[in-house]
Amino acid sequence: MKKSKGLQIAKWFGIAALIGIAIWLSRSVFQVDANDLRNWILSFGLWSPIFYILIYTVRPLIFFPASVLSIAGGLAFGAWLGTLYTIIGATLGAMLSFYVAKTLGKSFVRKYRTGNVGKIQSQMEQNGFFYVLLFRFIPVINFDLISYVAAFAKVRFTSFALATFIGIIPGTFAYNFLGSSFVSGNPKIIILAVVVFVILTVVPIALRNRWNKKQTLNK
Repeated sequence: MKKSKGLQIAKWFGIAALIGIAIWLSRSVFQVDANDLRNWILSFGLWSPIFYILIYTVRPLIFFPASVLSIAGGLAFGAWLGTLYTIIGATLGAMLSFYVAKTLGKSFVRKYRTGNVGKIQSQMEQNGFFYVLLFRFIPVINFDLISYVAAFAKVRFTSFALATFIGIIPGTFAYNFLGSSFVSGNPKIIILAVVVFVILTVVPIALRNRWNKKQTLNK
């Protein structure tokens, strides 16, 4: 009994510590553009990749725009390393959101149970891995909200983490490649990065609009 109580206290202490870190980080990064953020990240020297991943991990707690952070990653580390670090950080951030939702209880997302989000939760309950993967690739609803909904749809943690990891690769590469292209200064690379960005972001948006239209017709 005492052991269980101790685990509960440790759990809440850990969440409080993460929120504290997030608040501290938000004071420094909340009102900067991607280039300023890139310079700030690189100021940590050899620790920059770890610090960048840490920022991305706690990002859901401070509601910082993921797109700005991803472009900053490309500016700081290049297309390939930026993509790698961003995928690690974004996956850890999604896992943190999943864990927080599980810890805080169902009341945390109860108000989202109606409408399209309610339908998505029902779909996740039937095939968690597939729908998490689909909704990571096609941004039907907010990225972080998908993590919360999955937590209460009884999606297995391993399935959720793997589907998130795979599903965010195309969009993550698009943002990081775009950011890194500006550093190169090569017009051809910049044009190629813009084309890749348009393809990897417009296609999911088009699929999302088609999905929303289908859901409207089914009502």
